[in-house]
Amino acid sequence: MPASRSGSTLAAAGVLAAALGAALGAAAAPASAETFRWAFQGDFQALEPYVLNETHTLGVLGNIFEGLVRRDRDLGIEPALAESWEILDDTTWRFHLRQGVVFHNGNPFTADDVVFSLARAAAEGSDMSSRVAAVAEVRKVDDYTVDIVTTSPYPVLSADLTDLFIVDQEWCEEHDAVAPANVKAGEENYATRHANGTGPFMVTERQPDVRTVFVPNPEWWDEATHTVTEAIYTPITSDATRVAALLSGEMDLVYPVPLQDAPRVEAAPGVEMLAGPETRTVFLGMDQDRDVMLEGSVTDANPFQDIRVREAFFRAIDIEAIRKKIMRGNSYPAALLIGPQIAGFDESLNERPAFDLERAKTLMAEAGYPDGFETGMDCPNNRYVNDEAICQAVAGMLAKIGVKVNLLAQPKSKFFPKVLAYETSFYMLGWTPSSLDAHNPLRDLMACRTDDQGKFNLGNYCNPRVDELTQAIQSEIDADARQAMISEAYRLVKDDWGYIPLHQQPLSWGKKESVDLHQRADNQFELRYVTVN
Repeated sequence: MPASRSGSTLAAAGVLAAALGAALGAAAAPASAETFRWAFQGDFQALEPYVLNETHTLGVLGNIFEGLVRRDRDLGIEPALAESWEILDDTTWRFHLRQGVVFHNGNPFTADDVVFSLARAAAEGSDMSSRVAAVAEVRKVDDYTVDIVTTSPYPVLSADLTDLFIVDQEWCEEHDAVAPANVKAGEENYATRHANGTGPFMVTERQPDVRTVFVPNPEWWDEATHTVTEAIYTPITSDATRVAALLSGEMDLVYPVPLQDAPRVEAAPGVEMLAGPETRTVFLGMDQDRDVMLEGSVTDANPFQDIRVREAFFRAIDIEAIRKKIMRGNSYPAALLIGPQIAGFDESLNERPAFDLERAKTLMAEAGYPDGFETGMDCPNNRYVNDEAICQAVAGMLAKIGVKVNLLAQPKSKFFPKVLAYETSFYMLGWTPSSLDAHNPLRDLMACRTDDQGKFNLGNYCNPRVDELTQAIQSEIDADARQAMISEAYRLVKDDWGYIPLHQQPLSWGKKESVDLHQRADNQFELRYVTVN
């Protein structure tokens, strides 16, 4: 059914403002100089590190947990829980683990935790299984050496491990959390509400959808460069309330700042904007799997299986209107599911097919839908920049070719469980390749959905040749040959009208001038770089 904000907006803003006041507690009283408060438009999913392969959740959890490797300030790969590594042969990587590291509860970190964690990440209920899909075996060599054996040569293994966090085997066994809870299916266990990592910060309080409190880990193995003694995270759904919290001084950092509010933030005393292009591509997908439409008016077929309908939808969307009117000129229209920052990006393929309403109408008629049809559409309303507004605009544009869109815009806590259960006909999604490599979206978004790939291919777009290329790219070490296959695969998806790429969205953060921090291009936020002056 259509999403509606009228009539409830003011009431919702009041509730959120009250929740904000409760979450901030003594915000009106002077805070210590080292207390840092920040807000995002929705909460992270849980403290379970394998709960959701999503940038915001992984970004918050990256302050608590660590992987064998991590991203540096420029998104390069650097050592973390592994001090070094080498490739022993075509399929074997040896990682030398950092000694003397302890988990937040004091348990020592060893090779056993690595073996356990990678097996746990691959288990049923984990949303991180695609990160270890190429792993055939994890072998303990000794307490501080681990070999990871891949099914074939896999040049981007270290990149896939950046957000694959290591958990404490002893702690998980003690608390009956050996297997990750499938939160999408409504499951919970001790690890969804409690955390025990090795990272720079520890959680002292967790109130889902209200606030989470962090304090520095005094036993962290790395040198602390921040000045934070306490960090309080508050999800604030309302754009107006979130910006007001920054301008009033209650928050040190909020994001995203709605693009229409950026000039007001820039003009306000004591605060400033941080902006730039994000590595994320926002796109629309269609259910091409079912033979009969799941959510719509067509009861004897699935229109999205017809390439003419998919092309018609693409050509009916005026991306320039979205860029100018909704994104205030700050988005970067896309023709591919990756942007220029991603390894393997081919500029020659990034010319977007033209907006052509008449051609779209002709295609619909040729496909047998001259008067259009109804379809459901799933969209988050607190995950991407102007997400609901974009979906509303798309609905209006598709109405011009006779398509009635029944938009369901929901908070991401409800949106993701629905679409990740593949219960959707037409949807919005955003994707930042975790490896910052073109193979990642091929494997996770464009490959035919199986147990080992295509987990986030929600509409199950499927081209056998794309599958062949995805498998070959995974193990190809010759750079030129690899790029040729990447380009062929992305060209095929484009020719199939398999998805509707929209744009790379902008980063839009607002912060106090007295706070120094680092804005990563992948929109993950790290407390370890924060200094409060």
